[in-house]
Amino acid sequence: MLKNLIRKIAFRTGRLTSLYLKLCGPGGSEYADFLRARKVFHAQGEHCSILMSTQFSDPKYVELGNNVQFATCTILGHDGSNAMLNRAYNVALEGVGAVRIKDNVFIGHNAIVMPGITIGPNAIVAAGAVVTKDVPPGTVVGGVPARVIGNIEDLLARRIEESANLPWADLIAKRGVRGFDPAMEPELVARRVAYFFKESSEA
Repeated sequence: MLKNLIRKIAFRTGRLTSLYLKLCGPGGSEYADFLRARKVFHAQGEHCSILMSTQFSDPKYVELGNNVQFATCTILGHDGSNAMLNRAYNVALEGVGAVRIKDNVFIGHNAIVMPGITIGPNAIVAAGAVVTKDVPPGTVVGGVPARVIGNIEDLLARRIEESANLPWADLIAKRGVRGFDPAMEPELVARRVAYFFKESSEA
């Protein structure tokens, strides 16, 4: 009951935010809803998932579409090296840019997105990628600097085939687009473990 009260206050007013984050530990969907309620970004669509560990250096320069999902990654809105250059060379430089992430985008673990970048729609940024150029619609990018390594249609076809052949495919089909069902998770984990470590258990 106390958690719910703190959650409501944080969502409505922004007060008790630190306590809300510490006590409630919101998952990606709830935290994204909180950021949307508090108007943290320039714009934010629906059905986003943002981990608390995701870093935004300048959230007001960030525009998110619908169904944007983040692992632990970093989105930069400015080039911090300008502060050093300004003092060292007695210049006045600007290195700020908006980051626009369109509909249906996933950004992987430890990826870094530089200022002034547009991603998608329908794109994936692989884990560890450093995005220095716009990511074209319908592509998968990876590497340092990030480059196109595939397309969404081929990836989707491959994943559909792989998922259909898993010993727990019936549970995946039953779960549907939700992606996580706490009631179903114990059986899913049990089947996965039995499959992954089958050789170990037979030895």
